[in-house]
Amino acid sequence: MKTFFYSLFALMLAAPVLAPALCRAASPTLGDAKIVRVISAHEATQGVANDPQFLYAIENSTIGKYDRKTGERVGLWSGDPAVFIHINSCETHGTELVCAMSNYPNVPMWSSVEWFDTKTMRHLRSHSFGPGRGSLTWVDWHDGSWWTCFANYDGDGGEPPRDHRSTLLVRMDSHFIPLQQWLFPEDVLQSFGHHSASGGHWGKDGRLYVTGHDAPELYVLTLPEAGGRLVHVGTYTLPTHGQAFDWDAISDNHLWTIDRKKTTLVESTLTTP
Repeated sequence: MKTFFYSLFALMLAAPVLAPALCRAASPTLGDAKIVRVISAHEATQGVANDPQFLYAIENSTIGKYDRKTGERVGLWSGDPAVFIHINSCETHGTELVCAMSNYPNVPMWSSVEWFDTKTMRHLRSHSFGPGRGSLTWVDWHDGSWWTCFANYDGDGGEPPRDHRSTLLVRMDSHFIPLQQWLFPEDVLQSFGHHSASGGHWGKDGRLYVTGHDAPELYVLTLPEAGGRLVHVGTYTLPTHGQAFDWDAISDNHLWTIDRKKTTLVESTLTTP
């Protein structure tokens, strides 16, 4: 009997420690994204961006511009595939399209940011990061900073000893000077598999939303109160498989993703958890 009470007392003391650990063990499912509309776009193999008038479908060295009302292609940019090797994602920033590019799956990995005029679809300028951190998969302007993701991979496209666990979120100033950086949550890294984070944007709720390469999931993350690893808040189920996404420029809680097999742009709405 005395042993029983000692054991019970020990469990009561450990409860405050065990509770947070159990909470961290599994992040909740926040709901399913519901499809609103689908638009065919030949270039929809890497990602999608949008503004109030147009949609932009990304395919490595090609970007298609589509009228968001009619779904018709109204513009096209095509670059030298030996130079523009792997444009992975873009977002609109004023009248410019800001795109993350790398030389994936070539090594050594190098990365750059490429700018385009959304009206003329003309390439404007470039900022090179060179090698060192990984492959730039997405870039997002938020809270006066550029937030960039440098992906690392297992196998093809990777640089041992780094693997997908070395994927980094890096906050940079307006001149792309690094300020802070974080690793991704371990359970999210497991969901990435052998690949990495293909898309990412901050939401209006102050949380970071990220997609992987394959899984039909949207991960909700926050910055940690301490330490160097992001915190996984929960996960939405998407109707499409990973790749780069973009928040809709008109409707709150709407986002655009791609179905790379069907080469379509997919608008969905998120349920409020």
